[in-house]
Amino acid sequence: MNDLRSQTGQGPVSHPNVASVDQSDRIVPINLRQSGSTPVQMLISTRVRKSPFWHLSIEAGAWRATVYNRMYHPRGYIRPEDGGAMAEYHALVNRVTLWNVAVERQIRVRGPDAEAFVNYLITRDVTGIEPGRGKYSILCNEKGCILNDPVLLRLAHDEFWFSLSDSDLRYWLEGINVGRRWDVDIDEIDVAPLQIQGPLSLDLMDALVGPDCRDMPYYGLLETEIGGCPVVVSRTGFSGEEGFEVYVRDATLNAEAVWYAIRGEGGQFGLRVIAPAHHRRIAAGILSYGQDMDAETSPFQVNLSYQVPRRKEGDYIGRAALERQRERIEAGDYPFRLKLVGLKLGGRPIIDYAPDFWLIADRDGKRIGYVTSPWYSPELETNIALGYVPWDRCGIGTRLCVELPETYCEKSGQPVDAVVCDVPFMPSTHPSARERAKMGGQDSPE
Repeated sequence: MNDLRSQTGQGPVSHPNVASVDQSDRIVPINLRQSGSTPVQMLISTRVRKSPFWHLSIEAGAWRATVYNRMYHPRGYIRPEDGGAMAEYHALVNRVTLWNVAVERQIRVRGPDAEAFVNYLITRDVTGIEPGRGKYSILCNEKGCILNDPVLLRLAHDEFWFSLSDSDLRYWLEGINVGRRWDVDIDEIDVAPLQIQGPLSLDLMDALVGPDCRDMPYYGLLETEIGGCPVVVSRTGFSGEEGFEVYVRDATLNAEAVWYAIRGEGGQFGLRVIAPAHHRRIAAGILSYGQDMDAETSPFQVNLSYQVPRRKEGDYIGRAALERQRERIEAGDYPFRLKLVGLKLGGRPIIDYAPDFWLIADRDGKRIGYVTSPWYSPELETNIALGYVPWDRCGIGTRLCVELPETYCEKSGQPVDAVVCDVPFMPSTHPSARERAKMGGQDSPE
């Protein structure tokens, strides 16, 4: 380990970062110090925004939260003594669930040049997205690294909404358009989304908005009302299960009416309010920004190469860098130290969020990588995870080890066996373009 000294000059720090994990291509290495689940109480103040659904989540039993997009974000409703996150998982995969995801702040780009502006911002081709449809997308900087991976909704020919993951994308958009090169307005709007996810979500949505929802394609949009309030419904979600997102317009006024209407109709389907289901999204291979990737991550490191088309008219931010990256990878000259892979690993069932990036070692015990997203899969009866390893260790079937905390260790102080496996671990109800390409269906956008 590094013999790092504390800034106070009082000797070595207690948990130094891990020098053997090669992060030399990063400016700010991922912090690999293993501090564990340090008990703290979150301060609720006016400095961080409460969503329009915050009080409703508390009413529904939310007992813990985090901060996402500078907003408080409920991340647990069922307490550990009552089953915790795995009980929430059971509700998701067997019935239907309601999620407060208002932290997915909505940035609207509207104006005569909206299509051209958005096409310059994202890697995939916007011109093929029809009004009334959406797409998962990524925005990169000039280095070809990912700044955000929003769902992009096209409300009209001249209006787009970016449904954000966890980064301040609005400032980036405004900075790109300094000088008004494009005739567009860029605003955060009073729209807050909820997610309705699970195998009975289609039945619940039918009860709420009528049978038109059954004919919606994946990433299709529907303008309708719930509880007498205007909403935009998309057939999307963060779970890999059947699901919808409900974008509540004028959310500061309409949050309660929509929330209670959904909960009222949901009772007949066994609806449960839960936190976003990271256990299921990991199984589906869905990435979490800030956890599995950040602004120093290339799409080629995290299985998002299908988001970088080989053919797209015109330029976009990061195109030159991304094309150089692809050329080097295809020549066997990998431009990055680490790559994201899927892992199946031993140990006791991991049934809650990991507080640290747990370390991955080779079979000789040398630490070479780290886990970003672990959880237990009841269907596969094993722990699964996403994690970073060197490119020469990312082949399917590669044997590795993971250093788990004592809570999950099979034998105290000993790492558990792990093996690199294909992603997704479980199929999604609506497979991505990459999944369809693997299954021999629709071609990847590459």
